[in-house]
Amino acid sequence: MARIIFAGSPDFAVPSLKRLIASQHEVVAVLTQPDRPSGRGRRLTAGPVKSCAEKNDLVVYQPVGLRSEEVQERLAAFAPDLMVIVAYGLLLPPAVLSLPGAGCINVHASLLPRWRGASPIQAALLAGDQQTGVSLMQMAAGLDTGPVFALAQIDINAGETAGELHDRLAELGADLLARCLDPILDDALTASSQDGAGVTYAGRINKSDALIDWSRSAVELDRQVRAYNPWPVAETVLDGERMRCWRSDAAAEAAVSVQPDSALPGRIVAVTNDGIEVCTGRGILRINELQMPGRKRVTAGDFARGHDIVGKVLG
Repeated sequence: MARIIFAGSPDFAVPSLKRLIASQHEVVAVLTQPDRPSGRGRRLTAGPVKSCAEKNDLVVYQPVGLRSEEVQERLAAFAPDLMVIVAYGLLLPPAVLSLPGAGCINVHASLLPRWRGASPIQAALLAGDQQTGVSLMQMAAGLDTGPVFALAQIDINAGETAGELHDRLAELGADLLARCLDPILDDALTASSQDGAGVTYAGRINKSDALIDWSRSAVELDRQVRAYNPWPVAETVLDGERMRCWRSDAAAEAAVSVQPDSALPGRIVAVTNDGIEVCTGRGILRINELQMPGRKRVTAGDFARGHDIVGKVLG
């Protein structure tokens, strides 16, 4: 039975933690980021991993960083055989990477070396990838540079959002971890170096990335809407107010014939039961679900029935 420190913070990490709890091994500590302010009252709120750990009576440790001798000494006191990291959010310094006898392994939400970095799920959707998956790798110095033990691949579904893909990949990663954990501990599974020729990077997402540029193509904008659902949510401006776009599709055909002189990017050209049709730099984007400030999410068709919007220009 191995002694394992688990490091993770958001929802994505919870299925993997649950698999470790259910295994024959001992989770001696759960390392997670400090509580964050949340809600209108900005009260400090435990993250998903901490909540899961506390429900299972596990030791929770929440340092603000991992570089101090005090933190490293406390981690060493747990005498871990292995550290499992899943979306922890902090880089592990060399002194921490070298603590466990079997090293540190990481579940990453892409098929490495494609989409190293902080937002691989969103990057895959923005790029129009047809497949993605999860990687189980040996951690090393650098950003997702370590050798890979195993990959698991899935197809990206038509119309799939980042939130939906996130949930599937979280379970896929937990499955891969459970399947490979004992072979890694028994030295029966060898990690292979990543192919440097295939490296791409997924940077951190900023709220400004969600602003819709209607001069881009409908296909690109549909990818943006899906990639930024549920956060930060693609948005534009209607009548001076922010309009959040939760669902869309790149319409194969417009509901009305769009004349060249009226095909201004951002112009609303039609309203149908399926949504609001908007000209883009190339093609028509159909907004299926939207949200105005202080209002609930509604289907675009329901919103349009109460508003005269055809001919208005978004953005």
